[in-house]
Amino acid sequence: MLACLAILLIIEEWLWDGLNALGHSLIKWVRLESFECWLSLRTPNQALIAFSIPLMIVTPLNVIAISLLARGMILEGLLMEVFVKLLATVLVARVFALTKPQLLSFSFLRNVYQTITQWLKWAHDKVVDAPVYIWAKQFKADAKVKLRTWFA
Repeated sequence: MLACLAILLIIEEWLWDGLNALGHSLIKWVRLESFECWLSLRTPNQALIAFSIPLMIVTPLNVIAISLLARGMILEGLLMEVFVKLLATVLVARVFALTKPQLLSFSFLRNVYQTITQWLKWAHDKVVDAPVYIWAKQFKADAKVKLRTWFA
């Protein structure tokens, strides 16, 4: 059971960190740094609207993925769903990183964030000594070094 929990935490960490970095790189590539700066200075209500935009983008794509699955196009539907989840994570992670203080001014979102953070901390504390978790952390560190070297 702890091995499964460790694997889930590793995937969550890798996806959130990696996709947030990817989002930042895409912003630089498209030259939208000024938009990021503008977004980070929005009011709480404006930040909440910005945070809801990724949901409005990916919801129709989720419907398409479900439609593909319902038509028996299993591989296409699963690939579409994976793509949608990655896209949503890129968008949500980036917008959240930029507007976190404003979003956490809403008590509901602050409570949800604190609850999720507590669960993740509890789970992390449970698996931090698990061999699979230690191996994966080392693998991730080695992979980062190799990628930096490769892209340098």
